[in-house]
Amino acid sequence: MTMQQTDPRHLSIAYIGGGSRGWAWRLMTDLALEASLAGTVKLYDIDREAAGVNETIGNRLSGRPDVPGKWRYQAVNSLAEALSGADFVVISILPGTFREMRSDVHAPEACGIYQSVGDTTGPGGLIRALRTIPMYVTIAAAIRAHAPDAWVINYTNPMSICTRILYEIFPGVKAFGCCHEVFHTQLLLAQALKECGGVAGAPREAIKINVLGINHFTWLDRASYQTIDLFPLYRQFVEKYFETGYEEEAGRWERDFFASGQRVKFDLFRRYGLIAAAGDRHLAEFLPPWYLKDPETVREWKFSLTPVDYRIDNAKELIAKSRRLASGAEELPLDQTGEEGVRQMKALLGLGDLITNVNLPNRGQLSGVPLGAVVETNALFSRDRVQPVVAGQLPPEIQSLIIRHVYNQEATLRAGLTRDKELAFRAFMNDPLVTVGPADGRKLFDRMLANTAEYLPGWEL
Repeated sequence: MTMQQTDPRHLSIAYIGGGSRGWAWRLMTDLALEASLAGTVKLYDIDREAAGVNETIGNRLSGRPDVPGKWRYQAVNSLAEALSGADFVVISILPGTFREMRSDVHAPEACGIYQSVGDTTGPGGLIRALRTIPMYVTIAAAIRAHAPDAWVINYTNPMSICTRILYEIFPGVKAFGCCHEVFHTQLLLAQALKECGGVAGAPREAIKINVLGINHFTWLDRASYQTIDLFPLYRQFVEKYFETGYEEEAGRWERDFFASGQRVKFDLFRRYGLIAAAGDRHLAEFLPPWYLKDPETVREWKFSLTPVDYRIDNAKELIAKSRRLASGAEELPLDQTGEEGVRQMKALLGLGDLITNVNLPNRGQLSGVPLGAVVETNALFSRDRVQPVVAGQLPPEIQSLIIRHVYNQEATLRAGLTRDKELAFRAFMNDPLVTVGPADGRKLFDRMLANTAEYLPGWEL
């Protein structure tokens, strides 16, 4: 069924990773606040119990009298059951466990290689991608078999490779990848407009930008508010806060692993003249270890290495919270999450056009990058259509940084599909954070690959 024939009050959403204790609750909240949509959300997760708890949480939320958007949540036992009849498919999974993530993030530290996230690029991002590829091969084939006309929204990292594999396995898929990193940069530009331009209260959506790059390594070459060019104001803002860093809440980066003083972003603006439009934790990983040389250097740039132990402790807290939400001891707050998934769904249903940044195969929207490689630019969402906006081309000095990762992602994809260990190793060594020699690199690669072997069926390790 096409979007033109779909009743917005009787939608079917398949949520793959439906036991999520973060993204699923965000989707529930945004759906609850949208009166024009209603239907069923089928929750599928390899952790059936977690999906069952979310079923209870979602139905409790939908039953509240202050909730305009009414949905029925249903935990299901199979991918096929979730996808059958779906109008939209949302994918938000954790590829592996915290045990594998610990290896991704911390094993390279023995070689003096530090990562602030470890889920997109760097040695950890590559190994995570290799174990994610077989999962996405299965998901893409299931979408092709059970929901070929559905729109697919991917939130899983590594975003570029996850989105790319969907198209590789099912070329007819209608999929795009969503990331909120650029939104935070729009908010930063709104602050620069306030402090350096004297205009307060500009909403994020009113900050008009041109987005170029790949996920978590995105750039802006144009930014404006109404008639105001924001680049001169941002330049003033950068010079004002370059040494001290900028935070709305002083010292937050020292308490919050996900916060920063924006100094990496500011330094990249000084170097290249364009606005780096992702969080400092992500941006730092795409470059040689200018910002990730060691923990002391990271602190100087006012961001954090995010330890897996924190994620484990946080997961325990979220499990406890899920029990409280399911029992009614706690309620989900009805606040807009800032995500755009529901707005995108509305636009695809014909309920108003939307322009926003998304990850799609390159069809010419980003010049100088191979066609088919997944890039992040703006796109126009309208009824049953996502049309990339032509973004242009990055300056050569930034293009050279981007293209290395594009080719590395393509090599990683081929290695994962063909189980080619040597090709994977070459991609591993080609990452700018891998600064050790071939012999030490081989030992690290073999160790990290062995640590994720359970998720590499058919590989000769």
